Amino acid sequence: MRKIAAMLKDMILGGQDGLVNVLGVILGLAAATSEIRIILAGGLAAAFAESISMAAVAYTSTLAYVEYYESEKVHESELIEKNPEDEVQEIRNIYSARGFQGKLLDQIVTKITSDKKRWVEVMMLEELRLSPATREGALKSSLVVGVAAMIGSLIPLSPFFFFSIRNSIIISIIFSMVVLFAAGAYKAKITVGSWWKSGLQLAIIGIVSALLGYYIGYLFQ
Repeated sequence: MRKIAAMLKDMILGGQDGLVNVLGVILGLAAATSEIRIILAGGLAAAFAESISMAAVAYTSTLAYVEYYESEKVHESELIEKNPEDEVQEIRNIYSARGFQGKLLDQIVTKITSDKKRWVEVMMLEELRLSPATREGALKSSLVVGVAAMIGSLIPLSPFFFFSIRNSIIISIIFSMVVLFAAGAYKAKITVGSWWKSGLQLAIIGIVSALLGYYIGYLFQ
């Protein structure tokens, strides 16, 4: 479930960023020029640049988290070696706060602290609130974000391949709003929150981007 949630987060991050940024770019270009070739060239350039940039950012940020996780894991292991009594008490405090008492609490503490690897993992998750991460996961996250960004970028751009600039602007905005609303609603459905509020939030982001992009392009007409 945690892996699915992480992948969903990467997909929404890349898709939303690609869609919103390229939407703003192509609407700005559409307002500034009547040349469809310029709009398509600018949109495709923005789509590829956005996808590569987002993939790189996802990789480096996830890798930074992995390095931080590994350093904290080493530090926690050292604390267990140097101050085992204090660390045992921390385990006891964690599960006592969850309502475990008496013999059951003693059994839980004994079970966890009898294996150092398990002990460290529990401390990382329960005390530091850090989930496991790997370098392979950084590459996977990068690929998911990059592909999602490209797909998201092509959503507002695709109408300009088939329709006039005027009609493409309308179709692009409507299509983008629907996709953003659906993405926000789906995210809330499988996580937490109101589906319509989450959908509306993403849709508003798209609307603001569209208006700003179009206005800036209009100024440079």
